[in-house]
Amino acid sequence: MDGFAYTRADQPETAVRLAAQPRADFIAGGTDLLNLMKDSVERHNHLIDINSLPLSGVRETGGRIELGALSRMSDVAVHPAVRRGLPVLSQALLAGASPQLRNMASIGGNLLQRTRCWYFRDATMPCNKREPGSGCPAIEGLNRWHAILGGSDHCIAVHPSDLAVALTALGATVHTLSVDGPRSIPVADFYVSPGHTPHVETVLRPGELITRVDVPVTELAAGSRYLKVRDRATFEFAVVSVAALVRMGGGVVREVRLAFGGVATRPWRSVAAEQALIGRPLDEVAIRAAGAALVRDAQPREHNAFKVPLVQRALSDILNQFGRNR
Repeated sequence: MDGFAYTRADQPETAVRLAAQPRADFIAGGTDLLNLMKDSVERHNHLIDINSLPLSGVRETGGRIELGALSRMSDVAVHPAVRRGLPVLSQALLAGASPQLRNMASIGGNLLQRTRCWYFRDATMPCNKREPGSGCPAIEGLNRWHAILGGSDHCIAVHPSDLAVALTALGATVHTLSVDGPRSIPVADFYVSPGHTPHVETVLRPGELITRVDVPVTELAAGSRYLKVRDRATFEFAVVSVAALVRMGGGVVREVRLAFGGVATRPWRSVAAEQALIGRPLDEVAIRAAGAALVRDAQPREHNAFKVPLVQRALSDILNQFGRNR
């Protein structure tokens, strides 16, 4: 690991001013950042420790739950307000990482974790995310873990965050602070598809700090669920995952929001799959139609074509849970 300066910030304004400098970055739990630096995937000459900033805690207010960016994953997952009002969020957090990592990792850091694409993580390999213009060997190489949706000729790396998938389904808002002041960003607009610039993953500006995440508390969210399919039972990233919010009425689907992980270059909401369900009984015909709509634009590669039927089966499984309880 290269040498770096270290500063412990005592005010958010100080933190963002320091982080706006070239090759500077924030550190909270450090569960992803330090590994990236050790492997020479990322290089920073100044880390700004933000753990002393007043950005922790979970608060219910005005029909929403506010999650401080420095709140630890484990604390948010078991918070009574989250478990009661946002079960999909609690389930997604508990499905992520290991207990030890959940005790360290922050909400803001989780949203900014980098892909687990092995070409990106190996500094000896070309990668457009790491070195723009160097190529994407995953497209013709080993791509079992890679995206079938949202990719481009420059990158098919999968977004890794379970939390981001749940927040996408919930319609959350990310609040930030930079030297230009605060701003609010709908999570649907927070992540950027790779296109020609896969090294640009979010809309954050240099030195911009996530301060909190606001999540609406609704009747729809209260009955939500998260399903994660992975290669082993713990400490593993999703092969596919589904966050589902469904409200039934009169025997048909009245409202639904669906988001997916493990299959796309960003947390993937499928409006097409949702529309295939609205106004219909939650039966196998409707569920098959939603699955077909979800993968209509999928572009599977040599090793990940299995994700097409797998994500459809995962969607069917989670929707059948709602159907049994209607």
